Amino acid sequence: MVISRYKKIVFMIGIVGGLGPYGGLDIAKKIIDETAARSDQEHLPLLLFSCPNLIPDRTAYLLDKSNVNPGKAIAAILRQLETAGATIAAIPSNTAHAEPIFSVVQDEMARVGSGLKLLHIVHETVRFVVENYPDTTVGILSTAGEQICSLYREAFIRKGFVFVEPEGTQQEKVNNAIYDEDYGIKAQPVPIANKAREDLLLVMDDLKKKGAQVIILGCAELPFAIPERDHNGMILIDPNRILARALVHSFAPDKLKPL
Repeated sequence: MVISRYKKIVFMIGIVGGLGPYGGLDIAKKIIDETAARSDQEHLPLLLFSCPNLIPDRTAYLLDKSNVNPGKAIAAILRQLETAGATIAAIPSNTAHAEPIFSVVQDEMARVGSGLKLLHIVHETVRFVVENYPDTTVGILSTAGEQICSLYREAFIRKGFVFVEPEGTQQEKVNNAIYDEDYGIKAQPVPIANKAREDLLLVMDDLKKKGAQVIILGCAELPFAIPERDHNGMILIDPNRILARALVHSFAPDKLKPL
């Protein structure tokens, strides 16, 4: 844990970075954005642990292109965050919450007797939509790994929502917009390639034809290409922003800005 020069223990919010690197920076910024503070000193203590080289690719594991489960590396980082003083933490990666990965994280943390409170990006996002946009048809843009694991689909259907998602070549467009080595967001985050953004907008327009009223931008990098909060009459939901708000609310409820 961190000890200040006044010998006071400093507890803090912990963030598992590196999935990808910009996702960790993004949620750190959004925690600051969503905190009611009038000076530097009024902001919340935050520790971002970003070691992308330590965490295997989540989608590759879920698609059986790798046999190394990223959950163990994620849990190891969470343990280091807890040792440093984190009392609550989050993983700003939607795909990392797929059951085959997240269950390993939970098992590893339970094995060492961790007391760290770990928020779940999917649970927080679904709760937000239930509270703010009930009785809507929900669409999603996500990685192929998430889609195979029905990560958001099952969660929303359990809550009674109609759920629509890209299929076939449309899902390929989404995956390529994220991963393509020439124009994908992970390869070219700044500036975003026009093709990545244009393809994502086309897929969202197709989801609107299927009835989507709300769209979950279900990969941490997607809001970099689509920063708007609405498109073509549809509400766009950024899970990283929802997770940031949940962290602030859990750590210091009086510090959370109103929506």
